[in-house]
Amino acid sequence: MLAAVMHTAFFLLLTASVARYLLRHPGSPDTPWIIALGTALALLYVLGPALGAAPTLRRLVWLGLVTATWAVLVDLAPSFAWCAVPLFFTALRTLPPRAAIVLVATLTAFVVTAQLRLADEFDPNLLVAPPAVAALATAVFVHMERQAEAQRTLIDDLLRTRRELAATERREGTLAERQRLSMEIHDTLAQHLSSQQMLLQAADRVWDADPATARTHVRTANGIAARGLAEARRLVHDLAPSELAGGADLPEALRTLDAGPGVAVRFHLEGTPVPLPDRVQSALLRVAQGALANIREHAGARTAALTLTYLGDQVVLDVADDGHGFPTADTTRHAPDAGRPGPDPARPDPATGRGHGLPAMRARLGQLGGTLTVESTPGEGTVLSAAIPLEHRP
Repeated sequence: MLAAVMHTAFFLLLTASVARYLLRHPGSPDTPWIIALGTALALLYVLGPALGAAPTLRRLVWLGLVTATWAVLVDLAPSFAWCAVPLFFTALRTLPPRAAIVLVATLTAFVVTAQLRLADEFDPNLLVAPPAVAALATAVFVHMERQAEAQRTLIDDLLRTRRELAATERREGTLAERQRLSMEIHDTLAQHLSSQQMLLQAADRVWDADPATARTHVRTANGIAARGLAEARRLVHDLAPSELAGGADLPEALRTLDAGPGVAVRFHLEGTPVPLPDRVQSALLRVAQGALANIREHAGARTAALTLTYLGDQVVLDVADDGHGFPTADTTRHAPDAGRPGPDPARPDPATGRGHGLPAMRARLGQLGGTLTVESTPGEGTVLSAAIPLEHRP
């Protein structure tokens, strides 16, 4: 915007200066030179925008030619002196600050000399006005340049911050997805494989003594393998629990769960069932599967009870067993895997690699605003309670 104003002002001043000379000096022998130099100055000035604003060698040569042509014109006709004002901005845009100030001072000296030549008598304003105009033009330009530089810096900072935030969000999204996949694999495939291993080991132990029982274990392991295969395929598609596929609801899916041979699982439903979001159903089902896996592997229990309770503003899943339990001080935040004490339950045991169950449950519930509570007493079993708040329903 400023450049367009300065270009327009230059050509207006140049045209006015030529007209003034022709009106004041009709028939002057210098008129052809004035017209030729004015035309040359206009043509040179038109070339400026095509050379860009960077202080390249061509730009510096161009500025020198424009300044020299203008100086000759001022020497022949002092009325061309005020064309220097647009040249101030051109010099300030092209040259380094110190060189630009030197050139502006030189142009100002030419203007003062030209004005004194035009005056009939000495006028102090002629000594003060041109330097004041030059100083004002320089100050305005420097201030605008500083503002523009500050704005460019701010924009660069904002763009850099935006890129950093985008990169951080991508990293966090990747980590969250890895954690989610880890929990899904732990709660499904790992549990299915563990159950199959236990059943096959049990079948191997009674293969000769009790073939019928061994075949039952093998058939059960085969059924678990089929469910594991379906779960793996589901993980590949959308990671939704296969037990909830086909329109099955959460109570129905919980009734189908088991904790392996030797553990009887009972399911209880309390309250009036209401439709639950898919994420809530999936989270509670995974918690139940993880809790039953812990009971099977660590608790030494004979029975386990799943209780799903609808309380209106929240849904609660309780998983209780009659295993050997464990001592605990703060089970809400630092409970180990059910039936298995440890020095730091939030971390996997270095010997077995286990311990991911409860942290995974807590993280899964936390994503939905839910909580996980574990209560256990040695010799009296363990109760795990998962609660997820529900949106208000009229």
